[in-house]
Amino acid sequence: MEDEIPDAVPPILAVEGELPAGPWAYEFKWDGYRCCLRAAPGGRARLTSRNGIDVTASYPELGDAARAALGGRAAVLDGEIVALDERGRPDFGLLQRRHQRRRPGAALLAAAPAVFFAFDLLLLDGEWLIAEPYERRRAALTALAGSRDAAAGLAVPRHYTGAEGLGPRDLLGVAERNGLEGLIAKRLDSPYQPGRRSRMWIKKPLVRTQEAVVGGWQPGDGRRSGTVGSLLLGAHDEAGRLRFIGHVGSGFTEAALTDLLGRLTPLARRASPFDEPVPREHARTARWVEPRLVGEIAFRAWTRDGRLRQPSWRGLRPDKDPGEVVLPSGP
Repeated sequence: MEDEIPDAVPPILAVEGELPAGPWAYEFKWDGYRCCLRAAPGGRARLTSRNGIDVTASYPELGDAARAALGGRAAVLDGEIVALDERGRPDFGLLQRRHQRRRPGAALLAAAPAVFFAFDLLLLDGEWLIAEPYERRRAALTALAGSRDAAAGLAVPRHYTGAEGLGPRDLLGVAERNGLEGLIAKRLDSPYQPGRRSRMWIKKPLVRTQEAVVGGWQPGDGRRSGTVGSLLLGAHDEAGRLRFIGHVGSGFTEAALTDLLGRLTPLARRASPFDEPVPREHARTARWVEPRLVGEIAFRAWTRDGRLRQPSWRGLRPDKDPGEVVLPSGP
């Protein structure tokens, strides 16, 4: 059919490491939800999260932005859904407000508008570009929609190749000064590798984060009486076992606590979902849940026994499956 929407493409995933020099491009790392935007020739568009969930209804303004930016051309874009604060910087907390509403009303759309930051073009007018080098894909993306800015709802952030006189260290400094998440390097001659974690893309985060599966929670007391006091967290090891990596009790807004309690209550179960004993001080008052929710944690370091040190809750990650949440090679 003429207006058939192209298939979604599983995203390529970056490897964490030191930033390389040479035939690489560098892009700022945006603090949002990874998303595949697919547009039909007639202008209809669909948004698919990293784990294959259709989120079109949650971000209706992005479909409108895609129609305006692409001019009715069929395309598949890889990018990030972000919410910007008053200074134009990605605000993950603001994006969380959008996640809490499946179909946002006019007031929420106005208070927390979303933007699609496109950084790769995988299909255009029926031609798949996945096997083409990054350099060609990026040039085609810039030609297609590169003149638009964030205010239009779909934007193509700049990329840097060294010709600008800025190396990876300079750009990392820019990211740090502007409160951005970090930097990602992409090899200029690299094809797009759907669903693979590839060394063709290398990320250098400034904020240390860890995805975590919520396996239980502890009731709060005092001001948090009747709601969530802390969450019990886990991640999978190489054998696929869900290991306990600590608990988090800070970083929550009142709205987040209310939302979490509503999501956790129907997931209640009798026994711990972790494949190892949880320390007694946490297990004694734990309310166990099915391990279906994934969150993102900011933290300082790993302890020797594989726990998160000074963790702080950043928010739910609806774009991640629990089975994808794995331990780094360190702990």
